[in-house]
Amino acid sequence: MNEAGLAYYRKHGAKYSRIEKGFLTPLIPIVGLKCPSAFRAILQEPKPSFLAYEWLKEWLGDGLLISKGKKWARNRKLLTPAFHFDILKPYIQVYNEGADKLLHKMSQCAETGERLELFSNISLATLDILLCCAFSYENDIQEKGESHPYVHAVSEMQDAMMHRVLTPWLHLEWIWRLSPTGRKFKKNCKYVHSVSEEIIRKRRETLKQEEGSNKKRARYLDFLDILLTAQDSDGQGLTDEEIRDEADTFLFEGHDTTASSISWNLYSLAEHPEVQQRAQAEIDALLDGREDQTVTWDDIHNLPYLTMCIKEGMRLHAPVPFVQRELSKDMEIYGVTLPRGLLLDLHLYTLHHNPTIWDNDMEYRPERFSPENIEKMDPFAYLPFSAGPRNCIGQNFAMHEQKVVIARILHRFTLSTDPTHTPRKKISLVMKAEDGIYIKLTPR
Repeated sequence: MNEAGLAYYRKHGAKYSRIEKGFLTPLIPIVGLKCPSAFRAILQEPKPSFLAYEWLKEWLGDGLLISKGKKWARNRKLLTPAFHFDILKPYIQVYNEGADKLLHKMSQCAETGERLELFSNISLATLDILLCCAFSYENDIQEKGESHPYVHAVSEMQDAMMHRVLTPWLHLEWIWRLSPTGRKFKKNCKYVHSVSEEIIRKRRETLKQEEGSNKKRARYLDFLDILLTAQDSDGQGLTDEEIRDEADTFLFEGHDTTASSISWNLYSLAEHPEVQQRAQAEIDALLDGREDQTVTWDDIHNLPYLTMCIKEGMRLHAPVPFVQRELSKDMEIYGVTLPRGLLLDLHLYTLHHNPTIWDNDMEYRPERFSPENIEKMDPFAYLPFSAGPRNCIGQNFAMHEQKVVIARILHRFTLSTDPTHTPRKKISLVMKAEDGIYIKLTPR
């Protein structure tokens, strides 16, 4: 869906029927929902559904995004400690190190006066950060970019999945497997899995050595450490395949989603100099005068205005534009009985632009998320991380990462738009732009 389609949804989404009937494929009916009361009812259901989720199984296996029932409940419980504040706190250093590499690249653009394409560069930074937090994987991803084999493989798999979603005949499994895109997808899956498996194998060996020698850990506890040591109430841990699936899911869910949010947030700040200046003043009050310009754990809890900006950016741009669910039982919504097994498309973008909830919905106004306004807000009117039992397990991780990266950028540069280019939104698996998101940078 492009900018014109999004404009249609903004204009008609809430004006007409609250239940929109359609077809995902010629044989699969789907119902679209756009209002908080419907979201409240549906998101209590812990059963996901998105045709592409099944297609992603070859890549992500039975990780949290795809698994259902008892397996999902068990693994969600095992993984929850990985996102406890005590685990997240040391990641602040990783966010800063990733931001340092990004700032170096931005400085080069600022020196030459060249415009910077945000999404491609931010996406490399978020992948760099995630690999460090997931695997303690030190790499040169931001320097090499698309030429890095892992980045290239992941990028090709994402493009292949979107190509399949948009190409009806590739929905048939046998055609997909015989197609050049399907064969390339399989090859890239094998490579990405081999990287994960080798890291897991080496980490198991390291943990055994540390345990045997009582050697003190010299690094932070990462996502892989949690997965390798997690045990359920029966004392059963995760298999290597389950660990690989959850690690790959963590990378998939936290990579381009966060990159989309940071990119669009930076663009909105470039569009609104008065908002940008106020955010910079808040950041400067914390960082000016320090020898070390990094953002600390305490700092991220003392950036209320920047937090309001980020939340408003996620409302306006909806980095994750929709989620889907499958009804596990008959349910009545707005006087209509929806049958068990029906696919539901939850339009987060339309929800976040519903004019009955958001006045002047296309305006960028961080004050919408002031403490007093949040207190009056329906909790199901704003769902950047979804809600209910299948909400985003890594939402605190994502918010902390965004605060650090955006604060570091605003402290170093003043952002402005490129007068020759206006980005046009395009819905992929996340909210992207058809022809890039460009800004100009002026050193402060």
